[in-house]
Amino acid sequence: MPLITLTSDIGSQDFLVGAIKGQLLSANPTFNIVDISHNLSPFNYPQAAYVCRNAIKNFPDGTFHLVLVNLFDQRPEHLLLINYNNQYIGCADNGLITMILEEVPQNIVALSLNKSAQKNTLYCASVFANAFDRILAGEKFENIGDPTISIEVKNPLRALLGNNWIEGQIIFIDNFENVIINITKEEFEEQRRGRSFKIVFKRDEIIDKISDTYADVTESEKLALFNSAGYLEIAINKGNAAGLFGLQGYTENLSTQSQYLQNRLLYQTIKIYFE
Repeated sequence: MPLITLTSDIGSQDFLVGAIKGQLLSANPTFNIVDISHNLSPFNYPQAAYVCRNAIKNFPDGTFHLVLVNLFDQRPEHLLLINYNNQYIGCADNGLITMILEEVPQNIVALSLNKSAQKNTLYCASVFANAFDRILAGEKFENIGDPTISIEVKNPLRALLGNNWIEGQIIFIDNFENVIINITKEEFEEQRRGRSFKIVFKRDEIIDKISDTYADVTESEKLALFNSAGYLEIAINKGNAAGLFGLQGYTENLSTQSQYLQNRLLYQTIKIYFE
């Protein structure tokens, strides 16, 4: 039974998610559809990339992934289908795919759209559904669409590095208001080089050790650990770190030089000092 994952910023308040699933099942009733999330923040590429990257890599070979995020960033002339690590990803040509994969994929085709069709979400879902079904029927990937396409590229959000420090941005706040930073365990250890460290946020909040679990500290105490995706997380044992400290998810369009925006950025970044 072919697997399809579905990720979007649509929300779950109206009919669209159900209708998208109907489009997929109309193309092939054997599709087994798995929801990843429909509550991604609109226009937040770093958040979407984090969620998609760390969900997709856990699925078996041959899985189809439908990513409907910021689908109409501009008027669509085509959609993208990517073959990456024996999995297939369908998304808009809006730069998100290079943020998800942290590279420009090599095996990619553009799916053409009917010029006379109303290019709404359900129509796009039907185009992806048809492409997925053609692949399952044995059609060669390069024949599904135009392989000569030049795609839009957006660079993944990276931590800033110095000799004795690393600065990361808050890319996700989970249901418990734990705060996830775009610093992986590998990046942290490579920059640390065995040195002691201080994790600093909001100017005066400091954590100087990495915990294994939330229970390593007493109730209501702050801690830092690496989560199941390997990213640095700031949390409070049985508390809400984001709400208590006023921390916010990083928004790229705030990165301009003004006092107001710099104050906002103070609550969207953390810095680690090594000694």
